Amino acid sequence: MERGRPRGLFVGLCTLDVIQLVDHAPGSNEKLTARDQVVAAGGPAANAAVSFGYLGGAATLLTAIGAHPLGVGARADLDELGVTVFDLAADSTQPPAVSSALVTASTGERAVASTNATAHRLTPPDDLDALVAACDIAEFDGHHRELAVAAARSARALGRKTLFDGGSWKPGTQDLLPFVDVAVCSADFRPPGTSTTADTLRFLREHGVAWSAVSGGADPTVWAGADGEGTVDVPSVKVADTLGAGDVLHGALAYYLAEGRLTSQGFAEALSAAAVVASRACASFGTRAWMREGWPGSPRA
Repeated sequence: MERGRPRGLFVGLCTLDVIQLVDHAPGSNEKLTARDQVVAAGGPAANAAVSFGYLGGAATLLTAIGAHPLGVGARADLDELGVTVFDLAADSTQPPAVSSALVTASTGERAVASTNATAHRLTPPDDLDALVAACDIAEFDGHHRELAVAAARSARALGRKTLFDGGSWKPGTQDLLPFVDVAVCSADFRPPGTSTTADTLRFLREHGVAWSAVSGGADPTVWAGADGEGTVDVPSVKVADTLGAGDVLHGALAYYLAEGRLTSQGFAEALSAAAVVASRACASFGTRAWMREGWPGSPRA
């Protein structure tokens, strides 16, 4: 990978996303004509890698896609966007995970159905340590748990930063947390025995995570660290589509954390900068338009 750029390794889910813009979510036996559609590679780790690369980083994705024609389409999309892909299911002829999303035009709210990572149980590659050593930061979305834990353990041993995307609590999440430096979770992430944001932050700290935050959509992000705590405001935008906003947030956060030292000020500033990027992504339909359109101060402005 090119030297002088932040280097990120993203471990987790890749899907083929089929995203439809609709006037309303259909009812039982109702058919709708969509206003627009996007077909692209998706999944938390894949979208984060794309965002990291867009901001100027060198992104590597460790995942499962396969040789099925739908998988070839997802791989082509990532190749075009400059993401280096290591496909641990390259010989599989089964369809990749397909994520079907309906986005309501008036609100930007989304409804999603996906098989996620259930089709593959991935074995860590022999060169895993080399892949980890080549990065500045490794990000995990909680999917492909055994692979994620092996990569996180390697990152801790090699002194590389680790970032966890806590979209939801999954079986085995507790095995990953001891190797996580930074965890940024959605309000839907509820570890066992927790019911509030404060509970979640406390749980993460007690399980070895030094820096953590809980995002709440348009509400301020609440964070806690080794020597401080606080909130970060989220910029106000006219929301067109919230799909993938958390993925973009994590890709941008990985970029801003990759080469800096973890301090309270640095963490808060990185969260704030990442929130700007994620908010901009919410202002256009689909998971790609925000990169084509750019905005003042963006890499494509």
